[in-house]
Amino acid sequence: MIEVNVTHHGAVKFEVRAGRHTLICDQPPANGGSDEGMTPPELFLSGLASCAAFYAVAYLKKKGLQREGITVRATCEKAGPPARLDHFHIEVDVPGPLSQADHAGVLDSVHRCLIHNTLQHPPQIHIELHAPVAA
Repeated sequence: MIEVNVTHHGAVKFEVRAGRHTLICDQPPANGGSDEGMTPPELFLSGLASCAAFYAVAYLKKKGLQREGITVRATCEKAGPPARLDHFHIEVDVPGPLSQADHAGVLDSVHRCLIHNTLQHPPQIHIELHAPVAA
């Protein structure tokens, strides 16, 4: 199981913890924040981009190809209603030359990324609310 815990730190700032790692999620001043961390959509998109990079690097490593310096750029747009992210675009820049077969192999690997697959097959989401009963 993967677990993340989020704690409110005032205004619209949150501490996000996963294992021994911590980061801050915040909003820009226009949304009442102090811009001390990425917004939730930026965190979501960074998960997709870093997952794509991981899978691309894994393919290149397996084939003994140059992988140092690989970069991934991911973009998306806000859509709605309902409010959501849509029109995702991922650009993978590989530093070294690729044969046609390896080009196809990197693309195939990125398409098998865990986050990409999750978006392609919407997950079940169960939400529980725990709060004291008002007097």
